[in-house]
Amino acid sequence: MHHLFRFSRRLNCNNEYEKSVEGEKMIGESKAAGKCGTGEVLRYVFPKTVPVMVGYIFLGTAYGILMSVNGFSAGWALAISVIVYAGSLQYVGINLLLAAVSPAAAFLMALMVNARHLFYGISMLGKYQNMGKSKPYLIFGLTDETFSVVCNEKVPEGMPEEKTYLLLTFLDQCYWVLGTLIGAAAGSVITFNTEGLDFALTALFIVIFTEQWMSQKKHGPAVAGVVCSVLCLNIFGQDAFIIPAMIAILGVVSAGYKKEGRKEK
Repeated sequence: MHHLFRFSRRLNCNNEYEKSVEGEKMIGESKAAGKCGTGEVLRYVFPKTVPVMVGYIFLGTAYGILMSVNGFSAGWALAISVIVYAGSLQYVGINLLLAAVSPAAAFLMALMVNARHLFYGISMLGKYQNMGKSKPYLIFGLTDETFSVVCNEKVPEGMPEEKTYLLLTFLDQCYWVLGTLIGAAAGSVITFNTEGLDFALTALFIVIFTEQWMSQKKHGPAVAGVVCSVLCLNIFGQDAFIIPAMIAILGVVSAGYKKEGRKEK
């Protein structure tokens, strides 16, 4: 009887071990097939969005405050942050709304302010090529800060690219919307001098540029960006330098990549 009990216990242990091995094998296969759960992808993505979170909550708060002190309700601020979701354009948009400009003038202003996104889109053609149903939202949510994170992101093997980019983009917008709500609520209660709040967006660009400079060994593209921007600013003026600067940067960086490709061959 004792031997029979030991035998049955050993058989049970073997079965449990086989189940454990099969479970680990299934997890490995699911990762290899790109079937990581949303929670696992979220745990991977969240730390990468922390710098954007810090900046966006502050910037969104500043935007919400500016909307509130200029007489717009929290509902307006929230709707614009959800539907428009373009930081620099939203700041400019406050003055456009106050001045009651024509739709054509507003369209031209939006095109000038966000023309750089055309170049972002071109550089993301490869990464977003097979994104499926998430592609329209990924295009919509491609802000400066999200682009800076996604363009350098190499998704680990086994982790679904579409879900990774989708959650990363969605988290960034959530930070912006949260900041807007905080600012709209604070602006209706607290009154203070808002001069200089619109500089927060420029400050975030400088921080992201510094982080990328420190994290990369090659600084050619960064130097090209600064030099081309300064030259175009002096040539075309502050109201018309963005598009020429982006074209110049794209040309210089593309030429650099082609030169490196020839050296590798």
